[in-house]
Amino acid sequence: MSIESAKGCPEWSIIMHGFIDNELDADHARAFEQHLATCAACASEVDRFKAERRIIAQEGVSWPVPDSVREQILTAISLENALGSQRRLAAAPLSGSWSRLADMTRRWLYVPSLAALAASLFLVLSVPGHDTLLQDQILASHVRSLLADHLTDVLTSDQHTVKPWFDGKIDYSPPVVDLAAQGFPLVGGRVDYINGRVVAAMIYRRHGHIINVFAWPDTAARPLEATHEGYNLVRWSKGGLTFWAVSDVSAGELANFRRLFIDREEG
Repeated sequence: MSIESAKGCPEWSIIMHGFIDNELDADHARAFEQHLATCAACASEVDRFKAERRIIAQEGVSWPVPDSVREQILTAISLENALGSQRRLAAAPLSGSWSRLADMTRRWLYVPSLAALAASLFLVLSVPGHDTLLQDQILASHVRSLLADHLTDVLTSDQHTVKPWFDGKIDYSPPVVDLAAQGFPLVGGRVDYINGRVVAAMIYRRHGHIINVFAWPDTAARPLEATHEGYNLVRWSKGGLTFWAVSDVSAGELANFRRLFIDREEG
């Protein structure tokens, strides 16, 4: 099930699949259940996904395998045999995906449901890139901060209070700029966990919309503008740090925020 297919509220779609799969903790599950009680669109989406799952789980449900899928399976198996050992497959740039495809294919050969086979093929052949996985983590942290009432650890609009607050909590010093005069007042800061490490998060507001700005040491990231699950994200690097800003403000406003943040930091 893909959260991209959800047609309910965008701000809740990020956790809808977790609710359906019983993967949410008690607080998030209760929050989503309360939302379902008042949102017909999300309730309809949950019912639709559950109905699809019941259909797929029925005994005797089967579909003919398309020729294109069969050809991919046979090609994967042939390639695996030609390449030899699993160690050599893991070392080759493309062999890892083909090996996983062949291995997963053999496990599903006697399963009559094409839905299960198609899902396995999709997982192997459509492995998300690093940027996509990182955007998933950033967006999840942004949404989680809004849902779990954990937007800030230090609540203040004073940059001279937020910046030293990070001392001892992370091993670098992120810039905290004052953009109130430009229409982006500082709300506060917190620490979060992204990409396998504790990172700084600075929170700004724009006409009632929240902008989360994450920063951590990294000089290799190139500037990026993206839309992910209905939210806008921008990335930039400065002073040995990489910054990600995410919000539901317009793409133009978020790009302007990035420009103002960089200009103010340099000033």
